[in-house]
Amino acid sequence: MNHVNLIGKISSEPKVMELTNGKKIAQFSLATQETFLDAAGNTKTRKQWHRISAWGRWIKVLEEFGEKGLGLAIEGRLNSRFYKAATGERKLVMEVEVNDLVIL
Repeated sequence: MNHVNLIGKISSEPKVMELTNGKKIAQFSLATQETFLDAAGNTKTRKQWHRISAWGRWIKVLEEFGEKGLGLAIEGRLNSRFYKAATGERKLVMEVEVNDLVIL
């Protein structure tokens, strides 16, 4: 099963692009934060940034409400793809593709 749940804040403004086939995609970054105790009992915080892509009905929502700092709960799936960089190098991208989202 490929299932991802994230709760965090938008850390980069959603960028909406129209593809050659006429479909639109929104891409942005979501920051999540994890708090835990280290071996010495000290509270530590770890932040991670996740690449997010959204299609269909979520485009309009993100165009209207999506801004840096907005809290989101995202349910989706992990997707990997390759692309060719300007240098000709093949690059791997891992992103979460949105199935559902809730504005917090």
